[in-house]
Amino acid sequence: MDSKNSDIYSAVADREKTIVRTSVVGIVTNVLLAAFKAAVGLISNSIAVTLDAVNNLSDALSSVVTIIGAKLGAKAPDKKHPLGYGRIEYLSTMIVAAIVLYAGVTSLVESIKKIIHPEEAEYGAVTLIILAVAIVVKLVLGAFVKRQGKKVNSGALVASGSDATFDAILSASVLASAVVYLIWHVSLEAYVGVVIAGFIIKAGIEMMIETVNDIIGLRADPEESAKIKELLKEEPEVLGAYDLTLYNYGPARSYGSVHLELPDTMTVDEVDRLTRRVQAKIFRETGVILTGVGVYSFNASDAEAAKMRETVRETVMAHEWAKELHGFYADTQAKTLRFDVVVGFETDRAQAYETMLREVSELYPGWTVQIVPDSDVSD
Repeated sequence: MDSKNSDIYSAVADREKTIVRTSVVGIVTNVLLAAFKAAVGLISNSIAVTLDAVNNLSDALSSVVTIIGAKLGAKAPDKKHPLGYGRIEYLSTMIVAAIVLYAGVTSLVESIKKIIHPEEAEYGAVTLIILAVAIVVKLVLGAFVKRQGKKVNSGALVASGSDATFDAILSASVLASAVVYLIWHVSLEAYVGVVIAGFIIKAGIEMMIETVNDIIGLRADPEESAKIKELLKEEPEVLGAYDLTLYNYGPARSYGSVHLELPDTMTVDEVDRLTRRVQAKIFRETGVILTGVGVYSFNASDAEAAKMRETVRETVMAHEWAKELHGFYADTQAKTLRFDVVVGFETDRAQAYETMLREVSELYPGWTVQIVPDSDVSD
């Protein structure tokens, strides 16, 4: 096993341990909170407190699913799945979202029942103390889980951390309704239950949508793309980095390909050594594995070609739909020129191609013009 693969597997193993450890803390905390709140809810006949307990129990179940997803997602690649099982984590997040949605709908139904058939609640000092302690515990837990989730790039943990923080706010609303009842004898807890249920449902839907987007495939993070390109352009031989495409195979498992613009005076051996160097550098700095590094040749010592490049650039970039021109090379002996143009998604690509081909051909009659319209995928 080479050092790069060893680093990958080590990073995956460390990530899995962090997720499992954090999730276990969440499970234990939520089970204890659920038990205390359920007891208080039953004793005080409070639907809001009882639903808060159900919410904690669903959080514990979500943490169990997160652990299972992390364990399965950390499995080493095999012949059937050569790029690993990382995307299983997205499925586990979908299950967590479904659990949250179910808890929200159930809570809404029970709260509406209480509004239709109200029952008087009985709050005591113990109830208020437990609710106050639960708020503090949830705030601390939420901050801890969210921080760990961002550290290891786990969507499930970040979602759980945000949910825990939000739970603290909901518990505060339950506490407030109890105080209102004790002071003014106005029962708001069933209505608070509806509000809690609404927020739980909203959180579940948002989590589901975000995970579906991850599964379908999102545009690469602009900051990450910019960082990778800047790291590549730090190399003295690299005149430009283009066509960066990132492929996500689960959290913390990204592969990519890129084209480097290099002087046409470089030898194949020099290109090979540069390619290996930048692959190691990008993985070390970003964790992204560059599986493919293509090359654009650049006219390094041809003044006529340099003038043609600027003329073609001005002509093409005059169109609003032209985002970038790169990979330009002119062979003045064979009278051929080639280049790529990034075309916006809102534009008819075939029409854009025909326009560019016509305009450039008119500039240089008798030349063979090769144009590749690229997609705007990384910026």
